[in-house]
Amino acid sequence: MKRTSQFALIVILLTMQSLCFAKSQPGKQPTTSDLYFTRLSTTWDEGIPLGNATLGALVWQHKDKLRFSLDRTDLWDLRPIESFKNKDFNYQWICKQVMNNDYKPVQELIDDQYNINPAPTKIPGAALEFPLNRLGEIKYVRLYLKDAVCEIIWKNGTRMLSFVHAGDNIGWFRFENLPNGITPDIIAPQYQSTTETSQTNSQSGETIDKLGYKQGTIVKHTNSISYHQPGWGTFSYDVAVQWKQAGKSLTGVWSISSSLSRNNANEDVSNAIKRGFTTDYNKHMIWWTNYWKQSSINIPDSVLQKQYDNEVYKFGSAAHEDSYPISLQAVWTADNGKLPPWKGDFHHDLNTQLSYWPCYTGNHLKEGLSYLNTLWNQRNIYKNYTKSFFGTDGINVPGVCALQGEALGGWAQYSFSPTVGAWIAQHFYLHWKYSADNSFLRDKAWPFVSGVARHLEQLSVKDENGKLKFPLSSSPEIFDNTIHAWFKTITNYDLSLTEFVFKASEEMADSLHLDKEAAHWRNMESQLPEFDTDETGALTFAKGFPYNKSHRHFSHAMAIHPLGLIDWSQGEKSQKIIKATLKKLDDYGPDWWCGYSYAWLGSMKARAFDGEGSAKALKTFAQCFCLPNTFHANGDQSKSGKSKFSYRPFTLEGNFAFAAGIQEMLLQSHTGIIHVFPSIPDEWKDASFKQLRAMGAFLVSATKKNGNITEIQILPEKGGTCRIVSPFKQAKVVGNASDVLQKDQILTFATKAGKVVTITGL
Repeated sequence: MKRTSQFALIVILLTMQSLCFAKSQPGKQPTTSDLYFTRLSTTWDEGIPLGNATLGALVWQHKDKLRFSLDRTDLWDLRPIESFKNKDFNYQWICKQVMNNDYKPVQELIDDQYNINPAPTKIPGAALEFPLNRLGEIKYVRLYLKDAVCEIIWKNGTRMLSFVHAGDNIGWFRFENLPNGITPDIIAPQYQSTTETSQTNSQSGETIDKLGYKQGTIVKHTNSISYHQPGWGTFSYDVAVQWKQAGKSLTGVWSISSSLSRNNANEDVSNAIKRGFTTDYNKHMIWWTNYWKQSSINIPDSVLQKQYDNEVYKFGSAAHEDSYPISLQAVWTADNGKLPPWKGDFHHDLNTQLSYWPCYTGNHLKEGLSYLNTLWNQRNIYKNYTKSFFGTDGINVPGVCALQGEALGGWAQYSFSPTVGAWIAQHFYLHWKYSADNSFLRDKAWPFVSGVARHLEQLSVKDENGKLKFPLSSSPEIFDNTIHAWFKTITNYDLSLTEFVFKASEEMADSLHLDKEAAHWRNMESQLPEFDTDETGALTFAKGFPYNKSHRHFSHAMAIHPLGLIDWSQGEKSQKIIKATLKKLDDYGPDWWCGYSYAWLGSMKARAFDGEGSAKALKTFAQCFCLPNTFHANGDQSKSGKSKFSYRPFTLEGNFAFAAGIQEMLLQSHTGIIHVFPSIPDEWKDASFKQLRAMGAFLVSATKKNGNITEIQILPEKGGTCRIVSPFKQAKVVGNASDVLQKDQILTFATKAGKVVTITGL
């Protein structure tokens, strides 16, 4: 008996040891959505993406070298735009120039400055390179999504593993079975290039030597290399790599530090080497394991499933609670000797907003705080900008921003639009509604949203009918940068955002029992005009300006999605507007759409309960507008007529809008009533999801088998009343639910925080 017990104990110990060893081995969680290639990419924008929202790397092949393109979010040239300091530079001056039909001075001051001056701008970091000529042919390259690890296997038996640590600002690499004599080298950007280059536009980026930096210094030691790069003014950054060799293995760590941050790259890599690869990998995996547990989906379309899983991965790589927001390229700045497309900045006329759409239903609110925390922390910058440029109190946000919230310029109609802050304010509203966090409402959402409302109230004037409008209005990016892009009547874009902010301010004030404030914003909303529609009932850009040709930005339809001011649930009148507006998009076609247009259309079709149309739009995005590594490249890469844009500037908003579109197909709650599988194609007979988030802080899981929904589980984080469209003729509600009532298709019941409720058919 004693020997048997000893044997059992040994088995248990060996099993535990085996499990611990498995935990420390990257690449043990393969999925069918992993990126898998039989060769390395030979362009930076098709590289394997790794990141932790502060540091990023792209793994690819440059000539005969394995290259890691290294990046950090706060590598920025923040030199001021001197012409914007002119006291006469303001919204009133722009209005005067438009009214006088003399718009060239505005273009010269705002848009030309953006194109002529290379900075302010995001700047690249550096690269690590390893010689490939002794390694032979590659067997495969794989990105393990669950592990956030890149693996490369060569046919000669060499193996490389790399990850960017989810919790610390370092990146690791490890080679096994490596021939002797292979070590890393730091390749610095050429800030002092002698090659003559012509001026380029904002899509392709200026060459980095235009910044005028003194070339940085590289210092090499036996097992380490450091690189120090001075930038504009007192800014500088450092790159460090340190490694150790043991037989045929090479293990190393790299980091980047910025003078805008507190960390020190050389200290970080030294400390990491002492901890070791395995220790850091296990800590890295704790973060990613918790991240992937937040939610998941299972749909029968393999193209959409793979793209969705990769978007969720990229979101976790680009957004952490304490990081800067997702910029145009986040932690993957161009590594091509040029500054990134559109300076890698923060575009708030669509790009940042779409990038955070999937964090709500996707149950990644914590990661979404990277956006809201930064906006909140920069609110005084926005208030000063609002007062100096518009002459109003409250809050507005520049449409194109540098790292610290300062205006960058660009097309004035959008970079200095009066309603930019209103679209941003929706994200404060959404976080409150999906979290049911009343402290967030009181301390951040209400002050920010009502601050935007106050600015819009003060800027507005009465038209001839006594309705509110602005001195000038716009609709991104209709008529591009011409004087015609300023409208004398209010656009549906500006109107929908203003109505949303007034409504949201009223709702928030009601929740906070601020009766006078609620009444005030209700009165302000009553003074707004109706949305303008054409003879078919479709939304227009503005009165007299119908949607009559293809355009990439669906700014005229904001009231449908994402704002939900015109919703299918409102009945026949709203349904007619929605159907007519979507028909116009279909009729005039995608000639001048970008990839994000298809991703946005997927959500709009889902709101109209068109599952087939939604899936078709999203599949077109995935198959035609993404590079092999799933990066959104704006133009039609398939050359199959899905757009006349065929260029390939990489930006991220289309990727994350795609993920939100898939979520809209599976779960909707924007009306306060939960809809499970509201908009999936008929052929999707089997589908499921776990812990998608509904408004009211309800985590919802559901399963559909053989065409029928079999079970719904609801986990209330805060408790409260839940309302859901029942898919069952007779529903059985099991668990901690009380006061259950079913009227028509709507189930209503009270819940308790943390107590699961299960709904099935009788």
